[in-house]
Amino acid sequence: MKVLVYSAKNFEIPYLTKANDGRHQLKFVEESLSSENAMKAVGFDAISIFSADDASLLVLEKLKDFGVKFIALRSTGYDNVNLRSAERLGIKVANVPEYSPNAIAEHAVTLLLALNRKITISDRRVAKYNFNIDGLIGVDLVDKTVGIIGTGRIGSVMARIMSGFGCHLLGYDIVEDESLSSQYGLRYVNLRTLCNRSDIISIHTPLNTDTHHLIDKDMLAQMKKEVLIINTARGAIIQSTEILQALENERIGGLAMDVYEKEHKIFFRDHSDEGIDDTILKRLIEKPNVLITSHHAFLTEEALTNIAETTFENLDLW
Repeated sequence: MKVLVYSAKNFEIPYLTKANDGRHQLKFVEESLSSENAMKAVGFDAISIFSADDASLLVLEKLKDFGVKFIALRSTGYDNVNLRSAERLGIKVANVPEYSPNAIAEHAVTLLLALNRKITISDRRVAKYNFNIDGLIGVDLVDKTVGIIGTGRIGSVMARIMSGFGCHLLGYDIVEDESLSSQYGLRYVNLRTLCNRSDIISIHTPLNTDTHHLIDKDMLAQMKKEVLIINTARGAIIQSTEILQALENERIGGLAMDVYEKEHKIFFRDHSDEGIDDTILKRLIEKPNVLITSHHAFLTEEALTNIAETTFENLDLW
């Protein structure tokens, strides 16, 4: 099978090449899939895309005309693919449902610890030989209440880790996992109660019509003034403008995120020369109580290996 790999990153090409093991004819392109470059797929049976690629109706129609039959996502999330249109056009779509829940959950904990203990602020000071520790006060995590929004594979790992810190756990999900209650004492509550009672809120739910802007002005108003919010799921689960206002009004304590609502065409690229035009993101970056990483929670050797192997397993099965 001839496979065009969009959004191919230098760090992942060796993993993809090894997992393919010569079975399929691969071509790697750095560009993300879009309406403008869908024509690159002419002559290919399948394409592989990442979370920032555009597989909307217009793009899918072009891919259909170009002879593409399969789309293999190298991600768990598939909110960038119009699945109904793909089905109507006869294009098969598969994702990587589980590549490393540990990688994402551990990154969420890393963000939490760094945000709480002001690690990045301290690091920047020390880089300038400033060893003053004013303004670096954090809190002990033991006995704090952690609200986990989405208790699936990743949220379950998050529950296990935070239980190890001695935290009290609240959960919110449409499907409740009784094993989390029995093993870690997690108690399921409604979203409003979770927001009201949590000292820390960690988001691990997929993005869909129900979770889009799940954390908005109304939910932010329910939260404790000192709450720390961690998002390693999808950016659009949080209403960016409204959380910025909450931060500027000192309505919440801090925000750490590996994703951003409008990260398309910003993340995964170097903008150090020309800068960025997104004023909301720039204002978030400037805040001392905001920590942002560039969507690399998945970036571990184990996760990259699993993503590559599952991607080609999907192609093999087709």
